[in-house]
Amino acid sequence: MQQEGIIIKGIGGFYYVETSSGVFECKAKGKFRKEKISPLTGDKVTITLREDKENTIDEIHPRKNKLTRPPVANIDKLMIVVSSDKPAPNYPVIDKMTVLAEKNNIEPVIVITKTDLADCQQLYKTYASTGYRVYLYSDVNDTSMLDSIKSELKGCITAFTGNSGVGKSTLINALSGDLSLKTGDISDKLGRGRHTTRQAEIFHIGEGSVIDTAGFSSIDFSNDNVILSRELELYFREFADYIGECKFTGCAHLGEKGCRICALVEEGIISRNRYESYLQFYNEQKNLKEWNL
Repeated sequence: MQQEGIIIKGIGGFYYVETSSGVFECKAKGKFRKEKISPLTGDKVTITLREDKENTIDEIHPRKNKLTRPPVANIDKLMIVVSSDKPAPNYPVIDKMTVLAEKNNIEPVIVITKTDLADCQQLYKTYASTGYRVYLYSDVNDTSMLDSIKSELKGCITAFTGNSGVGKSTLINALSGDLSLKTGDISDKLGRGRHTTRQAEIFHIGEGSVIDTAGFSSIDFSNDNVILSRELELYFREFADYIGECKFTGCAHLGEKGCRICALVEEGIISRNRYESYLQFYNEQKNLKEWNL
């Protein structure tokens, strides 16, 4: 018997598919391995249920988007969780996540956690100035933003992502009220969190769905999310209104004479932190050409 559903979790080659009649454990058909396609949490699939054999995933439906880190598909929003301290904010990591979201037509939302540990006004200002929605949250002394954050989830599939130890699982627990996802401590020696989430998994909260994902300490533009240097300006939202206003056609915004973007950085209209991330990414990608892909 065939049914359609969505993959809510994958562990050790087994995939758990939620359908209208329940959740079923399935194995992916061998053809996906031959085609070098890996099923992902969030994939819409057709499965065959069998009484005497393993249930199988027979078809992965076309994806509207896909990320490699976190490994998810078909998401509407990317909730980028950043802590004010322990671990300290890593602007390039945050900015790579926003760039990947923009490239894949996913709406980035920023949540700054642990606001009781350090002043986070500069961090807030950096991302609020881009036009992104930014929320402040502390599970110690200020939970007033929970309802606003929860409203972001309505009618969406939202993946929570961020460095290890920033409090993704803690935040999801607070939003749900009845989940008890495992959370971890910060290593004083390393200054970063220990991984507690091992795989991407979908949970239903209110009228939306969230994906808790494994934390990480670094990220790059690779696999299906390779980005050419000349494309980068398209994925920095705060550049959008000014592209084409530079003195020379084809300006890369690296300090060229008459560059409108550089002038706005000097005026404080575009965040210097964000612009420095742009420069870093441009230099990382500048030797990559289309014919290398």
